[in-house]
Amino acid sequence: MLDRRFFTSHRPSLREGFTFAVAAAGIIAVAASSAVSVADDSVPSRVAMVAEEQAAPAAAPIAAPVAAPVADAAALPALPELPLPALPALPPMPEVLPPPPAPVYENNLNGWILQSLDIMRARNIPGSYDGIHRNIIRESGGDPHAINLWDSNAAAGIPSKGLLQVIDPTFATYHVDGTPFDIWDPVANITAACNYAANRYGSMDNVNSAY
Repeated sequence: MLDRRFFTSHRPSLREGFTFAVAAAGIIAVAASSAVSVADDSVPSRVAMVAEEQAAPAAAPIAAPVAAPVADAAALPALPELPLPALPALPPMPEVLPPPPAPVYENNLNGWILQSLDIMRARNIPGSYDGIHRNIIRESGGDPHAINLWDSNAAAGIPSKGLLQVIDPTFATYHVDGTPFDIWDPVANITAACNYAANRYGSMDNVNSAY
């Protein structure tokens, strides 16, 4: 059999009603506060914050450093003059001597032999004054224009000529540079004959007869 106490209608007292009303009001207040908080975090609020940030003035550019003024050169103190070291004395220039004058030879037998000896020494051709002079006297008597028209060389068409009686082929072969290429020239005749005698006999000094 059911207990009828559970189905009996219950009427709240005045105190219970007041307590319920206060609790309901608290719930409504909390809900309202949450709604305001959510509203503040909404999109329009964020847009307003961005606008405020953009409206802030830009930072002023950093000014370039100003160069310090250059001091006036006239205002600078004068530097002391330092003494220059003494330079060593230069040695005296050597005296340039003019070249010795060319020797002058007499236009005679003595001059021709002396000139020939100087040329022969420069070319390392042996011979002495006495050896040359002795053979000249025997061959031509000292005549630069002497010619032999009767020996075998003359018969062959190449007569002996000049101071040392040289034939043309011998003169052409043993001609000495620095002298005229002329068999009748006294110096050219002597040097060519001495060059030939040096190659065949060692020196004109070794010639004592026809050669």
